[in-house]
Amino acid sequence: MHNIVEDGRVSLMFMVPGNSNVVRVNGTAHLSVSAAHLARFERNGRKPRSVVAVSVSEVYSQCARAIMRSGLWQGQAAPDLPSMGDILQAQTAARAEPSERVDSARYEKDWQARVTKSLW
Repeated sequence: MHNIVEDGRVSLMFMVPGNSNVVRVNGTAHLSVSAAHLARFERNGRKPRSVVAVSVSEVYSQCARAIMRSGLWQGQAAPDLPSMGDILQAQTAARAEPSERVDSARYEKDWQARVTKSLW
């Protein structure tokens, strides 16, 4: 928490067992003791003393090379979560030009060919 107080820049990396996609989130964070924030995290009648609030400035996928090469999630089934194609489709859906929009099904279909050419 000291680091957040000193320099609010943060970078989070989300890895899900069974899934080779890694999502990175960059932004700024601050500590909050707001009653509204604390109430959102109440469990079994207990509230935290503080929470970390993050304002997101960037979201992007991280290269999956290390996870794929290491076999980190080998043998583990991927949970039912949005795919990277789903995320990109949602982010580009409002773009005026159809050519700038990502189609989730096509992105996922073409992903293995892209990975094979670019990761190895």
